[in-house]
Amino acid sequence: MLSTEEIKIFSGNAHKDLALSICKELNIHCGCCEVGKFSDGEIFVNIAETVRGCDVFVIQPTSTPVNDNLMEVLIFIDALKRASAGRINAVIPYYGYARQDRKTKAREPITAKLVANLLTKAGADRVISMDLHAGQIQGYFDIPLDHLSGIPILAEYFKHIVDKNTVVVSPDIGGVVRSRNFASLLDLPIAIIEKRRPKANVSEVMNVIGEIEGKNVILVDDIVDTAGTITKAASVLKEFGAKKVYACATHAVLSGPAVERIKDSVIEKFVVTDTIPLTPEKKMDKIEVVSVAPIFAEAIRRIHLNESVSILFD
Repeated sequence: MLSTEEIKIFSGNAHKDLALSICKELNIHCGCCEVGKFSDGEIFVNIAETVRGCDVFVIQPTSTPVNDNLMEVLIFIDALKRASAGRINAVIPYYGYARQDRKTKAREPITAKLVANLLTKAGADRVISMDLHAGQIQGYFDIPLDHLSGIPILAEYFKHIVDKNTVVVSPDIGGVVRSRNFASLLDLPIAIIEKRRPKANVSEVMNVIGEIEGKNVILVDDIVDTAGTITKAASVLKEFGAKKVYACATHAVLSGPAVERIKDSVIEKFVVTDTIPLTPEKKMDKIEVVSVAPIFAEAIRRIHLNESVSILFD
């Protein structure tokens, strides 16, 4: 049992349901606060209970609207710092701007690093996130960062669906390690889709490396944004002789035409976690949501009690 005198959990407006689920797992109440806007759009935070000397966790994925949610967590951290919180932990299940993690052409920003600097400068002592788009983003922080994985939760969903006639497929070369980790949990072989991306949010599938003919396949990704890559990959796998095509991803951004693309695709079931809240218009029978609340709750418990968190990375 955690003492509510020593630990406090607060939520911004980005994903209150996830925060409440995490609090339920820990058997503590969600902290009382108000996060709103002035008439001109400026964000304000009012923390309605003492946090002096407490171990405080702020739960806020920086998903759509990205800039509002990012500003909320920065202002929240500043408010906690000025209220003499003992330790400030930013729990960011989905780390926005993670895809801008390097320069691919002249005069580009590295915004993933900028956001890391902002969180640190605002006063965060620690960051807890899940499935960063690129592992090297951990090195952008000068404070501790716990990088959790949603792969075990997604793999658990498929345990009673897969058989030895199933292959795990990476939708691109960059996702091979992720797909291999997923496949190892289910003791399955992997295949890889070779593709070329001519510009952002547009992908061209070129070839399939591996044996998938006559087999059921599971596409594994970290972020699904416009769903162009995942749905096109599913179609190509069908063309190469796959039977049923399933897909899963940690972060369901699902912007623009994503919902319609998934609805019209050959994907049997698309499994995502709740790092990002699904709005009512994005919910459909094809999309199944599994919760990351238990793993975040366990990470929070271990961090608060100064226990090892490394077991959660396995």
